[in-house]
Amino acid sequence: MELPYEVTAREVEDRRKGGEKLCLIDVREDFEWQICRIEGANLVPMNTVPGRLQELENQADETPLIVYCHHGVRSLNVVHWLRRNGVDNCQSLAGGIERWSTEIDPAVPRY
Repeated sequence: MELPYEVTAREVEDRRKGGEKLCLIDVREDFEWQICRIEGANLVPMNTVPGRLQELENQADETPLIVYCHHGVRSLNVVHWLRRNGVDNCQSLAGGIERWSTEIDPAVPRY
């Protein structure tokens, strides 16, 4: 069964609390990462994704990739690109870190 392209913040948090291992991939720029991030995420700026395809593919073989950005547009583009390039075990965090901050963890600064 093919995963939906997007997943909600609540679904991600419920999966994490349920013990599922997820790999959070932040595709924002470094300056955005400095402002805020989701605990445990890995920074892979969008423009570096093609050069790191093998690394991301290997990671997706181990655990689902949850890709996020500020509002969910860049991450959805990355998920579409990854799937076209053979990485199926990935989803975009709908609403990005903005929605994560408002719905899951208000300690994550908004910008």
